Amino acid sequence: MTTFDEIRPKLAEIFERHRESIRELGLIVVNRDLNGRICLVMSEAHKGEKILERLAGEIHDGLQPHAFPPERLVLFEEDIGRFIEKERTYPLSDDIENVLIVDRLALEGDWGKIETVATKPPRIVFYSMKGGVGRSTALAVTAWSLAERGYRVMTLDLDLESPGLSTSLLPADRRPTFGVTDWLVEDLVDNGHEVFGAMVAASNLSRNGEILVVPAHGADPGEYVSKLGRIWMPKVTKEGRREPWFRRLDRLSKALEEKWKPDVVLIDSRAGIDEVASTCLTDLGASLVLLFAVDSDQTWSGYRILFRHWRRVGVVPELRERLQLVGAMIPETGTLDYLQGLRERAWDLFSEELYDEIPPGNLEEDLWSYDLADETAPHWPWRVNWHRGFAALRSMHGRLHEIDVAMVTAVFGDLLEGVVSTIGEEDGL
Repeated sequence: MTTFDEIRPKLAEIFERHRESIRELGLIVVNRDLNGRICLVMSEAHKGEKILERLAGEIHDGLQPHAFPPERLVLFEEDIGRFIEKERTYPLSDDIENVLIVDRLALEGDWGKIETVATKPPRIVFYSMKGGVGRSTALAVTAWSLAERGYRVMTLDLDLESPGLSTSLLPADRRPTFGVTDWLVEDLVDNGHEVFGAMVAASNLSRNGEILVVPAHGADPGEYVSKLGRIWMPKVTKEGRREPWFRRLDRLSKALEEKWKPDVVLIDSRAGIDEVASTCLTDLGASLVLLFAVDSDQTWSGYRILFRHWRRVGVVPELRERLQLVGAMIPETGTLDYLQGLRERAWDLFSEELYDEIPPGNLEEDLWSYDLADETAPHWPWRVNWHRGFAALRSMHGRLHEIDVAMVTAVFGDLLEGVVSTIGEEDGL
């Protein structure tokens, strides 16, 4: 019996055996349903081809229980090109050009389609494979630091299942009435306009620029759990057009940017490999994705799973130049040894999963790869040092009122310098 992870390699073996015959069939789509069971979809112009009966039999016998019966295994479409027009597809194998996979998922975030970088303002995502690494604190400090430099910063709390960014940047009496979850729920019934004007609040922390906070929920979260269970819903218009939830979220982001005109948008993502994180990293057109990491097996295993998926579905070239590792909570003792280990394991990960392999003696400049000791490389971590005062912080809002620039620089300076440099490059500075 075949397990889920054996579906693709076994299919590739079967198609490879019939390489010449399937080439004549044009585009073939492997449709993998919610239960992991597959069928083939192709143009009805090839209905009746003798190879199809043999192919269906081999797939059914080789992939059980993950394949439909032979008589139901091949489906036909009048226009196969139109069939896949709006689907997220990826190649079954690099060696078989005309076979694509469509994965039907219970949730719509599949990490496999990368949106082009959004037009200005730049969107910067703060992401971590696990919680508790100081990601949200770093975002709040980054917002404060950029505002001190005169930027108008918008922060978007998309850690919807573990919200809290607004409490870091706003006192209780300044929090807005509504948040992202309220808008997503109201938008389903064409009522988003009722909450849109009351979901942004200005922090009073900045003296030079401005910090605009868009929370996950309003000052009174209300029936937050009930709302949270509905935000993933697609919206179906009166005309029958279906808009996935991540498209709705992107529409909200653009509307907020159009109304408030920020210079930069900082997005706090959900940790781990879930629906919200997928949207933050791949669907919102982020120009920079900060990958927070501590030197642990859990961190590297999680990122390897994610990177390997991007490589398998063929989107690495579209995304890798936006990624930057952040070394979180760098310890006060044994710092140099810790950093060396962090860099080495980060380089191992990036070189094996994201960087181009450079054959011996090859000096081609178009290959995307970096040496271990290259400080400009995305695997070279921007440091965030551990600090007792920030580690035990209950309210960033209270802390930033009394904090001095020297302390912020000592803890977050490397990260802040990298972010400012990235924004400057995008502005042509």
